[in-house]
Amino acid sequence: MASLQFHGNVDADIRYDISLDPARESNLFRLLMGLQLAMGTKPSPRLPKWWPKRLEMIGQVLAKVYCSMVIFTSLHLGVLFTKTTLDVLPTGELQDITDALTMTIIYFFTGYGTIYWCLRSRRLLAYMEHMNREYRHHSLAGVTFVSSHAAFRMSRNFTVVWIMSCLLGVISWGVSPLMLGIRMLPLQCWYPFDALGPITYTAVYATQLFGQILVGMTFGFGGSLFVTLSLLLLGQFDVLYCSLKNLDAHTKLLGGESVNGLSLLQEELLLRDSNRELNQYVVLQEHPTDLLRLSAGRKCADQGNAFHNALVECVRLHRFILHCSQELENLFSPYCLVKSLQITFQLCLLVFVGVSGTREVLRIVNQLQYLGLTIFELLMFTYCGELLSRHSIRSGDAFWRGAWWKHAHFIRQDILIFLVNSRRAVHVTAGKFYVMDVNRLRSVITQAFSFLTLLQKLAAKKTESDL
Repeated sequence: MASLQFHGNVDADIRYDISLDPARESNLFRLLMGLQLAMGTKPSPRLPKWWPKRLEMIGQVLAKVYCSMVIFTSLHLGVLFTKTTLDVLPTGELQDITDALTMTIIYFFTGYGTIYWCLRSRRLLAYMEHMNREYRHHSLAGVTFVSSHAAFRMSRNFTVVWIMSCLLGVISWGVSPLMLGIRMLPLQCWYPFDALGPITYTAVYATQLFGQILVGMTFGFGGSLFVTLSLLLLGQFDVLYCSLKNLDAHTKLLGGESVNGLSLLQEELLLRDSNRELNQYVVLQEHPTDLLRLSAGRKCADQGNAFHNALVECVRLHRFILHCSQELENLFSPYCLVKSLQITFQLCLLVFVGVSGTREVLRIVNQLQYLGLTIFELLMFTYCGELLSRHSIRSGDAFWRGAWWKHAHFIRQDILIFLVNSRRAVHVTAGKFYVMDVNRLRSVITQAFSFLTLLQKLAAKKTESDL
């Protein structure tokens, strides 16, 4: 471990600045864990401490029953819309067919997402706990620093906004009959009984509204989890790059360099905005260190040993990031494959319905909400994947920002091994078939509009035959 408590294993609350370097967060995923429990993807949750021990079995049973109810709600609505699609196919009405098919895809994907995260709940929990335990909340002690709390704050704010947007979109569709004051169901699908009957109407309406809420939470959870993990990993890359930049400064700090000498080095590394290198960091911002406070830390007379220990700590951080990135790929690769297919077909059908459907105001608003959320969700996965791929291979650039060559004779072999390993780019793939990046964004949109052109030609031929 490098001295001055690099990431807090000795003193977890060490801070370089009171306001710019907040204390280490004990749980980076508290909001997502609560959402995971609410959407029924924790079949074996850890019960709170106040839960009576004699009722632990009842709590576990209730959790499993709730998960089963969530899965059943999504899948049974998917089956009902499948029957609706089969019923309207002989009519040849493309608008009715695409409406039913869109909802079929949405609810079957909701069921898939719920089952997928139920099966991966233990692995996901272990992954979150590993990140909570091992992440570095600020960079190596030097003349400048970055704090990863900014990445946590950004991910938390994004999660709140995205979940609320998803829920607003689906709930507005679900309560539209109540807003209009008409006796109808928000989802027009086949039932083997009279769904508008005096006894069944309330139960069916409540089930459909609950299903709509599940759609919003399932879609919101997958996207917000991916963006949160991506932002936290990007923040860890920024911490690594600032640490590599400060290796020489860290050695001088431990070697007892004067505050004046460290101040000159600080001005050299932390340039003014007019001549500072752009895009050194993706999510974090670099700040000057309080040199008077840090220079009172422990001293190390052997500068070569101090530099080597600091490099070893950076290597450990890099290995931690690569391990977490690989686990991110393992968790999301199957999910992204199905998600890409779902977005392609859903985007095509939503655009077709919007172009060729009726011009009811409420219907247009709901269609635009679904379309906007679908496109933005695709952008989230591909853009974050692109950022991870590009930013993960910049260790060499960060290394050259510091005067590491002054200590090259101490780390000749280590630096070669590190630079070779630093060229390993991080990729998130969809089922190991293709990488989730901006090229995938372009290809999905191209495929969706190709299907849209086909549907429009079919609609035109049907209109000609009717004439």
